[in-house]
Amino acid sequence: MSKIGRLKIFIEFVFFWLLIQFLQAMNIARFDDEIAIKLCALYFLMQILIGRYQGKVLLMYDEIRLLVLSHVGFFFASFLVFPFYFWSFRKLYGFVFLTIFLFVFAGFNSRYTHKWFRKKYKHNTLIVGVGHTAAQLAFVCRGNSYSLLDVQGFVNCKSYGIHQEQVVSKKKTIGLEEVDSFIESHHIDTVLIAIPELKQKNLNSLFELFKNKVNVIKYLPQVNGLVTFDTKVEDFDGILMISNSRGVNQIGSYILKRLMDICAGLCGILILIPLTVFVFVKNRKEGDKGPIFFTQNRIGKNGKEFKMYKYRTMVLGADKILEDLMEKDPAIREEYTKNKKLANDPRITSAGKFLREKSLDEFPQFINVLLGQMSLIGPRPYLPREKEDMGQYYDDVVACKPGITGMWQSHGRSDVDFEHRLVLDEYYYRNWSFWLDVTLLFKTVKQVLYGRGAV
Repeated sequence: MSKIGRLKIFIEFVFFWLLIQFLQAMNIARFDDEIAIKLCALYFLMQILIGRYQGKVLLMYDEIRLLVLSHVGFFFASFLVFPFYFWSFRKLYGFVFLTIFLFVFAGFNSRYTHKWFRKKYKHNTLIVGVGHTAAQLAFVCRGNSYSLLDVQGFVNCKSYGIHQEQVVSKKKTIGLEEVDSFIESHHIDTVLIAIPELKQKNLNSLFELFKNKVNVIKYLPQVNGLVTFDTKVEDFDGILMISNSRGVNQIGSYILKRLMDICAGLCGILILIPLTVFVFVKNRKEGDKGPIFFTQNRIGKNGKEFKMYKYRTMVLGADKILEDLMEKDPAIREEYTKNKKLANDPRITSAGKFLREKSLDEFPQFINVLLGQMSLIGPRPYLPREKEDMGQYYDDVVACKPGITGMWQSHGRSDVDFEHRLVLDEYYYRNWSFWLDVTLLFKTVKQVLYGRGAV
């Protein structure tokens, strides 16, 4: 159990007892002392078993997964611990109230203890490497409060014959000969080796250099390209093996995915109503009296075509305008042929520009989600004319329902070219899990709020 984990236990323990007292005082539910103690023990046992206090979480999405698992486990385990005759309607109501408030508070506790006590519990980190991998790793560390990794500097390994393009700050870069003094002066307790191309001999030398000097040593293995299968690292009697677990039956996850789609579809329809009014008024003010929505044939699951709903974000006759533009300007033709879109498209309306920047032009697709033609999360819904361009990726991409958002939307959106979108969508299919959907959903929300990579 980590130091910050013990702090979180103490804070949540205090909150648990205050909440129990509040439920008693408000007469929402009455638990005698013995029951309250048992519930408290069960709650923290479940949190510990799931691993919430071990300090291994590096991303917000991992923390959310542990929170959901631990609180759902606590809720259902309580029905196994206490006999059915124990549960009255008042106690059941109070217990649901208790579980929801514990879940919400635990989320805030995890978020803000990492933020407020970061200086006290952070891990001073040294990254070995000065190239693009090291820079990307440092960027993730800086933007991720859950990891508590505070990068103090970088190590250049030129003396090992490894020459990398210097991407990170030279002011924060040291040589291998300076490692000992740097670890001591900056109180380094974690080393991250970010040179995937390292030979085994050099990797072993680095382990020897840092062992007994820091508490944690981690390294990034070499992976050529994007791994496009569901991977799991297994210890095979001392040999690390990467296994493919895509074929495992995930009927429970599929049920959860459809339930999430139905809930999202209903919520989306409610938001769709005022949004449609806004688009209608905006278009009419600009003299655009064309239809608000338009439908377009897209490739669905197993290659079956369906009509996808979207807001009309372009002027009427956009296809004819595009043909004229491509005929007059070879650069535009090349850009559209490669990316299937234009970076600065002159056909987009004022309302359409706003809708695209905030990804709100996709909202009518919630109708498709409710109809079961699409999912909230999934591959991009491709056009029938793009089938030939999809090539070898086609079978994997159409093996699942297309989504309103997915891998490519949450990993760059308009900054991702057509080929890379296909790679990301294939990755989604081969690595799909309910938790991947949850992760992509949160990433998409961040993209919408900050507007990065929008079209």
